[in-house]
Amino acid sequence: MPSSKARKKVFDISLLKRVFRYAAPYKSKFYLSLLLALLLAIMAPVRPYLIQLTVNKFIALKDVQWIVWITAIQIVLLLAESGVRFYFSFITSWMGQHVVNDLRQAVYGKIVGLNLSQFDRTPIGTLTTRTINDIESINDIFSDGLIPIIADLLSIISILLMMFYTDWRLTLICLAPFPFLIVATYFFKESVNKSFIIVRNAVASLNAFVQEHLTGMQVVQAFASEEKEFAKFRKINKEHRNANIQAIFAYSVFFPVVEIILAFSIGLLVWWGASTAMEMETAEAAAMAGKIIAFVMYLNLLFRPLRVIADKFNVLQMGMIASERVFKVMDNDDYIGVNDQGKLAPVTLEGRIAFDKVWFSYSNDEKWVLKDISFEVKPGEAVALVGHTGSGKTSIISLINRLYQIQRGAIKIDGHSINDYKVEALRRQVGVVLQDVFLFSGSVMDNITPKPGHFT
Repeated sequence: MPSSKARKKVFDISLLKRVFRYAAPYKSKFYLSLLLALLLAIMAPVRPYLIQLTVNKFIALKDVQWIVWITAIQIVLLLAESGVRFYFSFITSWMGQHVVNDLRQAVYGKIVGLNLSQFDRTPIGTLTTRTINDIESINDIFSDGLIPIIADLLSIISILLMMFYTDWRLTLICLAPFPFLIVATYFFKESVNKSFIIVRNAVASLNAFVQEHLTGMQVVQAFASEEKEFAKFRKINKEHRNANIQAIFAYSVFFPVVEIILAFSIGLLVWWGASTAMEMETAEAAAMAGKIIAFVMYLNLLFRPLRVIADKFNVLQMGMIASERVFKVMDNDDYIGVNDQGKLAPVTLEGRIAFDKVWFSYSNDEKWVLKDISFEVKPGEAVALVGHTGSGKTSIISLINRLYQIQRGAIKIDGHSINDYKVEALRRQVGVVLQDVFLFSGSVMDNITPKPGHFT
């Protein structure tokens, strides 16, 4: 589980800016979503105010015509607010999906260009999680995170301003239980945040485990390890389940607490309003009735975003954690383009291959697979490499087309160092028949024909 220091870095402004850099092509939609959020905040307290006006003036004066007009205005406002809220939700989700689409393409383009050494050290399921699950979480930053939080905060501010404008004493009475809500929200946020971090880690572990064991199922069954591996899966799956149950428990406690606090606020409102009205004149008491009805509506509107704002903060935090993981993949400098400084791109090669005192290790820690290897293969000459498992036969073939980088010595093709060739051009000239057959989904033609590609 990440430390508190690690969790503070989640809201690093530079990280948030980097996420929003991918939203730059859609900045018009971003500004539109902020405008809609402001419009929703302005519209939020209007209907309770109209209700108060209706009770205080038109019902008291039995002005049926104005009551009908106010009712019609209320219906129009309700429909308009629903339409704006729908468009706001659509715009934020639309922007999030477009950012996810662009970012997923960028991440996959980076992954296919990583050197093979990265795939030796990183479980495939982990990279799958980064490309699918974590990037999908970044969508939540837009659809359920930062922009909706801004919209909720604007609505809360707008409602509070209207409440204080209407009656500051009544507002303070209603807000008396709010410290309990703040404390409950804090504990809820922390509890759900810890659970979600465990869930994310468990998802990555599940993906990595399932990917590896499905790929290596022949080995699992050959060694009769089904029960042993299934026990490992049960353990990882149990951690995932327990983390989700912990989050569900936090939700189950928090929402009833919010409802109880809302009930206390309404109870204080009615008690203070009724006791005050009893000491007033008839006209003032009637005005107090309108205020109480309006304040009940204000409180419901106020608590609606407060119920979910802590959850949205967690969604935002999980999105930022996911983005940090994704950007670690994007920032990986062990990719083909770093070492691809070559300029040669011949149409054909003669095929003269020379190894000159080549030393190679997969782990770069002097656990040498090849030590001081030198030999030459002439054009048209057939050479067989014979040796026991692990002696370096496959490694030599992998080095010829630069799937790995040597640590010492030189490899030359037609008198030029392989580093002088463009990687893509070199690999198009080297035919490799793999000892382990792997077929991609699709037709036989898809698997036997080369496809144009590019490396970043």
